[in-house]
Amino acid sequence: MPVGAVKRNRTSRAVAVVSAAALVLLTGCEVPGVYRPARPASGGPFTFYVSPDGDDENDGMSPGKPWRTLGHADGVRFQPGDRLRLRGGARFRGSLTLEQGEAGSAAEPVVVESYGTGRAVIAPRGESAITVRNTAGVEIRGLSLVGDRKALRQGVGVAFRNSLPGARRLGHVRITNVQASGFQNGISVGADRKTSAGFSDVRITDVSVHHNLESGLAFYGPAFDADRPAYAHDRLRIERVKAYANSGDPRSTERNTGSGIALGSVQNARVVRSVAHDNGAKSAAGADEGPEGVWVYDSTRVVLEHNASYRNRTGSHVDGGGFGLDNNVSDSVMQYNLAQNNDGPGFLVYSGQPTGAHRNNVVRFNMSWDDARKLPEYGGIVAYGTRLSDLDIYHNTVVMRSEGLASARAAGTRPPALRLRDGMRGVRVHSNILATDGGPLVAAQSAYAPSKIVLQGNDYYSSGRWTLAWGDERYATLTGWRAASRQETLGGQPTGSHDDPCLRGLAMPVTDGAGAANLVPRCEDTLPFDRGARAFGIDPGPVDYFGNRLGNALTAGAAQPLEEVAGDAGN
Repeated sequence: MPVGAVKRNRTSRAVAVVSAAALVLLTGCEVPGVYRPARPASGGPFTFYVSPDGDDENDGMSPGKPWRTLGHADGVRFQPGDRLRLRGGARFRGSLTLEQGEAGSAAEPVVVESYGTGRAVIAPRGESAITVRNTAGVEIRGLSLVGDRKALRQGVGVAFRNSLPGARRLGHVRITNVQASGFQNGISVGADRKTSAGFSDVRITDVSVHHNLESGLAFYGPAFDADRPAYAHDRLRIERVKAYANSGDPRSTERNTGSGIALGSVQNARVVRSVAHDNGAKSAAGADEGPEGVWVYDSTRVVLEHNASYRNRTGSHVDGGGFGLDNNVSDSVMQYNLAQNNDGPGFLVYSGQPTGAHRNNVVRFNMSWDDARKLPEYGGIVAYGTRLSDLDIYHNTVVMRSEGLASARAAGTRPPALRLRDGMRGVRVHSNILATDGGPLVAAQSAYAPSKIVLQGNDYYSSGRWTLAWGDERYATLTGWRAASRQETLGGQPTGSHDDPCLRGLAMPVTDGAGAANLVPRCEDTLPFDRGARAFGIDPGPVDYFGNRLGNALTAGAAQPLEEVAGDAGN
């Protein structure tokens, strides 16, 4: 996005439709024509079964006497420990809604799942498949949710909503082994704009959200208040989620659409071993916002680790990147991730609001390969914004090649490995490998003094012409730039290098997680070893990108040199 731009309304808020049976539960009033199945007067919890060969006159309490329709089951008032089981491989029209007063607890959750062989399919008509409103203690497992053309505009695969007054979060949400496609949003978890409370203890695992219109997986909450930050959602773990082909809405020109995973108003969250790819191709937001593969905003204490984000697109002139820490993010970390072949930056750290709430973040041990394919005004790693402070960028590997940059060549520009724009202070860039085949290694909007931004111990390698942009000046050698800028020094001694790290990725494609091995240095005899980021007072953590334990002597980059590198980088 352009300098000074502010991203607005960066979440998708789909309207969940309340079924007629749910209105009975919500209001206590009967709706003409709606039959509410009787629940046993005592005992429980109960397990209810639904199958296309059943009968709604059955009691529904065994596989031999199941109900027939999802609409009939939707009328049940579920209590703690109840289970609703849909026959695997069968397709059910309609939707399911759980309202306040239903559901359970962590000890006795209400479970909605398949039974038998395969996933049951819920196919609503123009609405959300499963809506959980103002309650929690819910587990949703082993289902396939498929929207129609109308649901693509106004439905959600699984929607959790909290509009209750007060600040008490609703606890225990589990979504496991679920597929959601053909909706406005695959899965969304939100808090009403008038309340600060959302959900806590949320686990979303082994989920696939794809071919949705606005996002695969999204969390959102009320507008951020820098004076009294209140995060709607707490204690999230998102693991092994696949978010792909969420296209974006070409009709939406006022807000961004087309992200894979978007986290807003969360605290204490982890996104682990997840993949976002081929999202955002049809997005059409305005000049100041666009989609990302995986990104965070208005949040604190978030970790993005061991993920991959690739071939994400933007239909506008901004964003379309792999990973991002956006407005008002604090005390968060992006580590051990792979970004490749995105329209925008591999890793973006951005603050467009003058709140001072974007601070104390870390970008470390990541790999970016051939990012900023469409938008050369970005780069592999990009950092900038209003009152952004205390950012550490270290032990990353960035490779930028000219191949595939037709638009950049036509414009006579090439994206840099690292781009630093104005508005920041307290930024430390240490022990990274920044490699290009002739494009700029660093592009800094201003000639930053070391008191605001410091670069030390980095390897700046170009297989073509060596070039670095520092404010209005251009430098052709590391020595010349060091002398003029006072960067790459420590205690009066020079740091940094321009040695060849021998990355196969400069010549060979990095097409998947396993291909990240092409970004491992193989010049142990020439690439200098020191204590890496430790030499500059930074604790680099326990392991490198591949999970290899760090020794006392380190070299620049995300992966430490090995004779043979095996594995798939954890992605």
